[in-house]
Amino acid sequence: MIQRRKVIIGAMGVAAAATAAGCSSSGKEKSGGTAWIDPAAKAAPVAAPVEVTVTPATGAANISPADPIVVAATGGTVQSVKVTAGKAEVTGEMQADGTWRSTEDLAYGKTYKVVTTTTDSLGATAEHTSTFATVKPANVARITFQANGLNALKSGGTYGAGQPVIVAFSKAVNKKAAEKAIEIKTSPSVQGKFYWKDDRTVHWRPAKYWAAGTTVKVSVKAFGVKLGKTVYGAKNASASFNVERQLIAISDNRTHLTKVYINGKLVRTMKSSLGKGGGTTGANGEYINYWTAGGPHIVLEKKRRHTMSSASYGVSDPKDPNYYVSENIEFCTRISYSGEFLHAAPWNGSLGRANLSHGCINLSTSDAKWVYENMILGDVVDVTNSPRKLPIWNGLGDWTVPFDRYGK
Repeated sequence: MIQRRKVIIGAMGVAAAATAAGCSSSGKEKSGGTAWIDPAAKAAPVAAPVEVTVTPATGAANISPADPIVVAATGGTVQSVKVTAGKAEVTGEMQADGTWRSTEDLAYGKTYKVVTTTTDSLGATAEHTSTFATVKPANVARITFQANGLNALKSGGTYGAGQPVIVAFSKAVNKKAAEKAIEIKTSPSVQGKFYWKDDRTVHWRPAKYWAAGTTVKVSVKAFGVKLGKTVYGAKNASASFNVERQLIAISDNRTHLTKVYINGKLVRTMKSSLGKGGGTTGANGEYINYWTAGGPHIVLEKKRRHTMSSASYGVSDPKDPNYYVSENIEFCTRISYSGEFLHAAPWNGSLGRANLSHGCINLSTSDAKWVYENMILGDVVDVTNSPRKLPIWNGLGDWTVPFDRYGK
C-alpha cells in the first residue's frame, strides 16, 4: 500500500509539473523539447482554388463571330464578366447553371478581352483575364432574295404557284456550304431541291406547283460561316412569301387558245396568236427562233406600256424583213428574259386562228388587260405543243425540268 501510494502521487506530481510548465512557458522550446498544441484549437479554413474556363479559349484565333462567349467557374462563383474589343462592349447574361453567356454577335477581325470576377467559398474575389481573336475574312458575301433576275423578292408579299425560292450571294460561294446555311420552311410542308443557276445564285422548288394557301419562309444563317475559300457570310438574312391562289394558264400552240385556271377552275378562255415559227440569223451570227418556247413559263414582270424591238434579240438591220420597232404596246406581261410577253395585239387579225408573232403570245386588248390586272409574279403560263423548249436559264424555266433531274 505504501509503495502504490507513492506511485500515484508521483504520477500526480508529474502531471502537476507538466501543467505548471505549460502555464509558465515563455514560448521558447528547450532544445530537444516538443511544442504543445491545445487540442481544442481549430485549423484555419482554406478555400478550394477557383478555376475559370472561358470559351473561346485564351489565345484562340480565327474564331467565328457567331460563336457565343461562355464563362464558367469551378470551386467558386462567377460574379461578373466584362467583354470588350477596344471601346465596344459585348452584352451577356448569367445563366441558370451559373455560367455567363454573351447575348449578341461579335464582329469580324477583332481581338476580345474577357475579364471575369469570381468569388471563392470564403467570399474572396479574384480576376481572370482572357483574350481571343475573331476571323478576318478576305471577302464577305451579302445575301439578297430575288423574285427573278429582274425583280427583288418583297418579303411578306404574295406570289404565284410557280415562284421558286431564289437566294443570291454577292460573291461566288461553295455550293455545299451555302446549301447547309439555307433553311426553308413551308406550310403545308413539302420537300424540295436546289438548282444552281451559277456559283452565286441558287433556286429551290418543290416537286409540284405551290398549293393555294401556302406560306414559304427562307432563312440563311451565314454570319460567321465560311462559304468559300476566302468568303464568309456578311450577315444572316431571311424572307417569306405567300401563295394565296394557284393560277395556271395553258397556251396551246395548235388550238391558238390560252385558258386560265384558278385553283383548278377554268375562269377565262382567250383567243391567241403565238410564234410564227422558223427563224433568222442575228447580227452576231446566232440563230433566232420564232417559235414561242414550249413548257412552263413564270410571270417575271408587268409593264403597262412597252416598246418592243427586234434589236433586243439580235435583229438590228432595218433592211432585214424581220426587223421591227413597235412602240407603246399595251398591257405587257413578261414570261421570259428573251422577250416573250403576253400583250395586246389589236393589229393581229388572226387571234384564235393562226400563229403570226415573233414569239410573244398575242391577245386582244381586253384579254391582255385582264392578264395584266389579274396575273402576278410567279404565276404559271404553260405553252403546249411547241417544237421548241424553254431553256431553264431563260426566265424561270425551273419547271421545265422533271423533279428527279432538277438540280443535276
